[in-house]
Formats: sequence, C-alpha cells, structure tokens
Amino acid sequence: MTTTPSFAVVVPTIGRRPALARLLESLERAAGPRPAAVVVVDDRPSAAPSLTVPDRVAGASVTLLRSGGRGPAAARNRGARDLDVDWLVFLDDDVVVESDWRTRLVEDLLAADAVGAVASQGELHVPLPKDRRPTDWERDVAGLQRAAFITADMGYRRHAFVACGGFDEGFRHAYREDADLALRLIDRGGTVSRGVRRSRHPVGDAGFWVSVRRQRNNAADARMLAKHGRVWRRSSHAPRGRLPWHALTVGAALGAVLGAITRRRFLTALGVGGWAGLTASFAAARIAPGPRTPGEIARMALTSVVIPPAAVFHRLRGEWTARRPANGVDVVLFDRDGTLVDDVPANGDPEQVRLMPGARDAVGRLRAAGLRVGVVSNQHAVAQGRIGRGDVEAVNRRIDALVGPLDGWWYCPHDDGDRCGCRKPAPGLVLAAARAFGHPPSRCLVIGDTEADLRAAERAGARGVLVPNARTRRAEVRDAPVVAAGLHDAVDHVLDLVATR
Repeated sequence: MTTTPSFAVVVPTIGRRPALARLLESLERAAGPRPAAVVVVDDRPSAAPSLTVPDRVAGASVTLLRSGGRGPAAARNRGARDLDVDWLVFLDDDVVVESDWRTRLVEDLLAADAVGAVASQGELHVPLPKDRRPTDWERDVAGLQRAAFITADMGYRRHAFVACGGFDEGFRHAYREDADLALRLIDRGGTVSRGVRRSRHPVGDAGFWVSVRRQRNNAADARMLAKHGRVWRRSSHAPRGRLPWHALTVGAALGAVLGAITRRRFLTALGVGGWAGLTASFAAARIAPGPRTPGEIARMALTSVVIPPAAVFHRLRGEWTARRPANGVDVVLFDRDGTLVDDVPANGDPEQVRLMPGARDAVGRLRAAGLRVGVVSNQHAVAQGRIGRGDVEAVNRRIDALVGPLDGWWYCPHDDGDRCGCRKPAPGLVLAAARAFGHPPSRCLVIGDTEADLRAAERAGARGVLVPNARTRRAEVRDAPVVAAGLHDAVDHVLDLVATR
C-alpha cells in the first residue's frame, strides 16, 4: 500500500493582498489531500501593517510569520524552519493553482519518491493577451514557463532541503536563488523531477521603468559565477543574456566622453556612432515583437538608453560583493558547548551529544551563503585528565555527523594555570582558524555563549555575537556588543552583514 507523503505549503509574500487572496482561494478549492500546514511569510519590513489571512485553508491551519523584509530566500527559509513533513512545497504569492492541483501534487511527489528525486517542479502557465502581441514585460514574465528550477511552484524533500542549508539568503531578490539551491542539491547527488501539476502566473501590473529595475538581477548572476564557476549557466539552463552587448554600449559611450574631453574628434565620433548604433539595435529588437503602440515604443526607446549602464553597474556591484562581502564576514566560528550542543561537563561520550535548538539549520544557512564554518572550543577537561584528546575528537565527529562536516575544528586542551595563548578569552584559537581559512581575523565572526568567546574574538580583531543560555551571566549579556535571542537570530545577523543589498 502506497503511503501519501506529508507536505506543507509555504508562501512568501510582499503584501500583494489581492494576489495572495486569489492564491489561497485557489488552494482551498483545489481537490486532493490536505496539506499538513499552510505557512504565509510576510516579507515586508516589520513596520508594515499586518496581513489578514484565513485561519484555515484546504483543511489545514494557516500560520502567518514575518521575515522583516530580508528577501524571498530568507522568507522561504523562515517558513520552512519549524515544519516536520516529508515535503516542503513553495508557491509564489502571485500564482493561482488549478482545480486538481493538490491531487496532481501528491502524484508528483510519489513519482519523485519512486525515482529518488529530491525536488519536484510544477508546470507554470503565463496567460498572454490573445488580441494583440505581448509587451516586453509580458514576454519577460512568460519566460518563466521555460525556466528551470523556479520556485513559483516547487517542492523539496525536507531532509535534502535542510542538509543543503535551504536558500542562500545572499540572494536578496526573487532571482537565481532557486537555481542556486537546485545546483547545490544536484552537487550532493540529488535530481529534480518535472511534475504534471499546473499553476497559472498572471502578468501583474508593472511600472514604466520595470525593465530598468530588473537590471539589479545582474548582481545575482555575479553571485552565481562566484559560487558555481563559469559552467553555472549551462548547469542551470540559463540563457546567456545581453550583458556583453551592454558592456560594449557603455564602452562606446565612455569612449565618446573621453574623446570630447581630450578633443579627439575621431574618437568622439566613433564613440557616439557606436553607442547610437548599439542602442538603436537594442531598442529595435525589443520593439519588433511587441504591440508597437506609441506608449510601448516610447517605453522601449527610453529604457533601452538606460538599461546598458544599469546592467553594467549592477554586475560590477555584484562582482565586488561576491568577492568582498559587505562589512567583511567570510568565516563564522562557533563555540561548541552551550552554543552548538548542550553543555555536558567534561563530555567525552558522543552518545551524550545533543544539538542546541536550531543548530543544524543555522550551520546549513551559513554554508548555503558560501561562508566557511568552524568551531573554537575550550576543553580544559583534557588538562585535568578527565577526558583525552581522542574523546574530544570523537565528540567533534559526532557533531559533524549531526550538522554536516564543518570546515575546521580548533580546541584548547589547557587549563587556566597553563597560561597558554589559545584558551579563550585568549585569541589563539580564533587566530589559528583565520590563518587556516586564509582570511584576516577582521573577516571572522565568533558566535558564543560567554564573555570569553566574545573577548577572544575582540582580541583577535574579529567580531562576536552572544547567544545567551541559562548559564550566561546577566553582566555578560549587558556588556555584549551584539546579543541574539537564539542561533537563528545570530545567523540572521551574520547574513544581514554579508547579503547583497
């Protein structure tokens, strides 16, 4: 007898109330098994008025969460965080599921289980006008029908999603975060299957400059290049795009300016001619397949002038950020006992290892963002003879098995009386980790539960975040530069520092 897989539906939203209402209504009407839960994540800034959602949809309770305007990747991670189901199914807030969607979804998930796939992508249909040619914006949205790995309607096996760290929250906009996750799943040996369930993605209203605003997506392409190398486009089935032509257009314009400044007429004429020809060709290529109305022609003409410099600017911004994350965090170092795992005094028994709440997800999210993750830990019980080095390493291996292999372990086997340079609050462990990772200490951040953790970071020239527990003293909390309510909040702080803005 085939068991129906459990699934939950997660919907990130930016407050598009009519669209969200249509989606939830269509999910309610769709025939088929009920989800275990429906989670709506409001990703508007925290000051925005709260949304109103139904108490139940499709027979399941609806939970409304907030992710504080940190982007759709962070919103999806927040929605998935506390769900204990076989499959996590993500829907965008501007799609409408078809009447048999829930039935087809379960069929798709069973088919994915049968072939060992870790993700299942639904079919997406973008309705276009039948009485005229589509506009540039409508053609852009219609391209989603052919895109690989899009999360407008995508399900992930939960254990694979968690093991991979979920979405990389460095992708702050709804672009490429889905392809990045798919490539990381595939790198771990997973496959993505195509399902038969269908959703509609109506073309929403867009302003005059929407095509210019979308050039910020070039920064996400730079992040993909940094994370996955030059084969990322082929691996994610992404078209090449026009960035080389935009760069040539910008180069021609700069040549014209340089010629004017240096009074070299030939260079000026060459630059102006090149810029005008490339811009006219670009505008014509956008106008030809469209409705060719006066308004659309004017829009294409004006935006075709602005798009090349906007595209080049955002690509350069992305290249810089991908290589030098904002505010300089490349490495995150956790304290072990009381931070990653329960503090069991002198623990040398791997069977007594218990992860702190959120530890696995916290490490996974940092990995997903491309950060190096290690542990710096005081183990004075070795010096006291209560445990041996082999016991420490056995416990460390157990933690590796629970959260996935970390990038490095550093521990101090000394006691206070040894006057070593590695026992926290001395900076030795942090400095050793920084050297091993090839980064200056200023690009490291330590997450711990005591003042000693934060002082070690400060003395090394790194930063620190305190995650208090029952043993943390009030004075330590009062004096800490940054205090997080838990590991999830600490990682939120780190990812806010390194995210592309």
